[in-house]
Amino acid sequence: MNIRTQLGIVICVIFLVCSTKTVGQTCRLKCGDTLEECSCHSSCASLLNCCPDYNQSCFQVMPHSSSMLGGAALRILGLDHHPGGPLLCRFKGQIEVEGFIDAEGQAYCISPLLYETGWIPFTVSTDRIHFNRSAEYLSVHPSNADPASEVTLVNVTQWHHYGTSNIAGRLKMTWNSSLIGAEKVNMELWGYREFTRSSAAGTTGSSSLQAELSYLYSLGRNLPNTGVFSFVPKPSQDYSDWELGNIRITASAKPDGARDVQALWSGGHVLAWHLEQAFRDDSVAWAKIKCLQWDVLEKRLPSFLDDLIDCPCTIAQARADTGRFHPDRGCDIERGSVCLHHPGSVRCIRATQASPTHGSGQRCCYDSTGALMFTGDSAGGSTPHRAHEWGSPPYREPPRVPGYSHWLYDSISFYHCCLWSDQCQIYLNQRPSTGCRDYRPPKAGVVLGDPHFITFDGLGYTFNGRGEFYLVSSLDRELTVQVRTDQVKLKNGTLGKATRTSSVAMREKSSDVIEVRLAGGRLQVLRNHQALPFTEQTLTGLHGALVFSSSPQDAAVILFSGAAVEVGVLEGNMAVTVLLPAAFTNHTLGLLGSMNSDPSDDFLTQQGEVIVSADATPEQIFTFGASWNISKRTSLFTYDSKYLLDNFYFPPSHHSDFVPAFALPERPDDPLVADMLTMCSGEGAAFCKYDTLTTRSLTLGNATLRAYQHHGARMAALEPVVSCGWLPTPRNGKKNGTHYLEGNTVGFACNEGHILYGSKERACRADGTWTGEQPCCITDDKTGFVLGAVGSLSALVVMGLMIKLHNRKQEREKKGKPGRVVIQE
Repeated sequence: MNIRTQLGIVICVIFLVCSTKTVGQTCRLKCGDTLEECSCHSSCASLLNCCPDYNQSCFQVMPHSSSMLGGAALRILGLDHHPGGPLLCRFKGQIEVEGFIDAEGQAYCISPLLYETGWIPFTVSTDRIHFNRSAEYLSVHPSNADPASEVTLVNVTQWHHYGTSNIAGRLKMTWNSSLIGAEKVNMELWGYREFTRSSAAGTTGSSSLQAELSYLYSLGRNLPNTGVFSFVPKPSQDYSDWELGNIRITASAKPDGARDVQALWSGGHVLAWHLEQAFRDDSVAWAKIKCLQWDVLEKRLPSFLDDLIDCPCTIAQARADTGRFHPDRGCDIERGSVCLHHPGSVRCIRATQASPTHGSGQRCCYDSTGALMFTGDSAGGSTPHRAHEWGSPPYREPPRVPGYSHWLYDSISFYHCCLWSDQCQIYLNQRPSTGCRDYRPPKAGVVLGDPHFITFDGLGYTFNGRGEFYLVSSLDRELTVQVRTDQVKLKNGTLGKATRTSSVAMREKSSDVIEVRLAGGRLQVLRNHQALPFTEQTLTGLHGALVFSSSPQDAAVILFSGAAVEVGVLEGNMAVTVLLPAAFTNHTLGLLGSMNSDPSDDFLTQQGEVIVSADATPEQIFTFGASWNISKRTSLFTYDSKYLLDNFYFPPSHHSDFVPAFALPERPDDPLVADMLTMCSGEGAAFCKYDTLTTRSLTLGNATLRAYQHHGARMAALEPVVSCGWLPTPRNGKKNGTHYLEGNTVGFACNEGHILYGSKERACRADGTWTGEQPCCITDDKTGFVLGAVGSLSALVVMGLMIKLHNRKQEREKKGKPGRVVIQE
């Protein structure tokens, strides 16, 4: 046997061994994993390392999201089967729902009714025995579901207030008839409630609240599927206790109330239109009774107010603190809403995260001057919520069910007390504004341009290293934010002597890994190294985070600690802002420095050496930046292309062979310089000039200047202010002024026939306290009584003091003359 033959046999053996190993690697129930010899991750298609059965085991679905109410037909891409064949779908390992295969052999699973949001895993079986093929879909809050796939209530105000004064007539709804594959449909009413469930455990039992969305009754059967239906509702005596619910439309072949079948849902709403006849006879009296009953119930429940985050003190802070608060769609004058339920407000915001103990929500409202509004001053003041609008993990159980718990605890009672009766003060007493005395603005750090950094403590510098680095590292808080920078490409196709930000990745504790990167001039968001689509909604709830993306040019990641990472694209360059709450003070390292209000130690290297910022040279700053390169073991980034593998995965995390231009001369003969000097002025001018010269682009230089100015405006908005807290109006009196920050004054006066005791005016001091004392108003006819009582009390005090002094004198005389007996009458 010659050498060539022997070598061929060896190669064949090696190939067979490797092939055997690869064949032995299966993706069944391992989708998303990277195995030893191949991959079951979605990136394997671009890396050409998929396991042999990847396409048969791991599926994508379309649409990728569904309302948590269920009923959506999720098409399983890539799974084709013979029409009419068996298909069983198992969600979360326990909820089994019959799927179907259409005439073209395309397979569908029907999303089930859930009481939670987030990514839901499921498996499918084509033999009803083996569930070894998997996929996932996004369960979303009903208000965030695709509007095209829901039942629309025409004139929603009529639906919400039907039966009150002057509101009656026919109710109308519309829907997309093509989404129900039937000529005839059924109309159903479903109701939501939360009730106490008892469970026995031996001789003792325990109880807990349980959520229930149940079929109540039919509104019509075998109706033409025209996409339009109207009716005159009749009062329902048997189901009047159900005040919150939805309308559902199904194919007429489905039995009434069948669960987890293909269906369309309306939004959740107050079922005023089906309430008992007593409501229509006198809605004000009926609602007043309900309001009083709610007041009694609320007093039995534990207080949730101390568990809430304080509101920002000003509207400027409210706009800038995007990590912990988001706009209230029902009250934002700038976006066209009218603040109907908060008269006098121009903008309200809601806390993004629920409170940790009770799962409650905060709402803060502001007037046209930018001041925080209080319920003690106005019915349009800030009102917290016992249940957060978006729910809170682990969801499923009250009061943490997304949407519905909030409607049940906070919205229906508002209808009873404020919209349908005149008992709004009862509601406001139970939902008082909590103020802003303990509010602490977040700190913000930013990376912008090619690239320039401004630390949390305000130190600005330029670092043009190429590679992957720690932007923020907080071991104590288990937060990691990493940044990738790549070499700048000039208009002529050559590479410049500078870099720019191309990706940022983050994780907090055990949250999903989230990456936001530039892809073709647009932002792409990845969850656990898989691209997230934002075609169906702008808000995506992930494990440990929320992601907003209203356009391909911006994205915001909100982590459960209140930390936030905002990413924007301006003229093709990424700008990344990191906002951290005060809890991160003294707990951060990395390129954005140590967050401790001391910029002198921000140049702390990963090895623990401090470079004095005041004397640092560009070369020393470069050394500092390069020290914060990540390791391949700790990398959070995705490497799903040959370019990323060759330039960032295989090479060292810091490309030490790349040396940027630390400074560029402003030559008078340079045609860019004259326009550059005109454009680049004021704060941020140095960054603007550097980017103009390194990229040879006035446009990019101007984009850097604008990003710098935007950051400066945010920092100005986040400046701390001092609040002295709300002051009440004295009974039988008046208060002049509703602003309670440092330098504000509040005046007091009494109604006619009353006299003011206490301070007529109080001023808010820099230490957060008020001058003077809280006033009160008393009537004229009680003045003599009060003065007499005060005089009598003073006389008694003087008499007691004289007796005490006299007794002391007698004691001293007694000690001085032991043989003498003193008799006191």
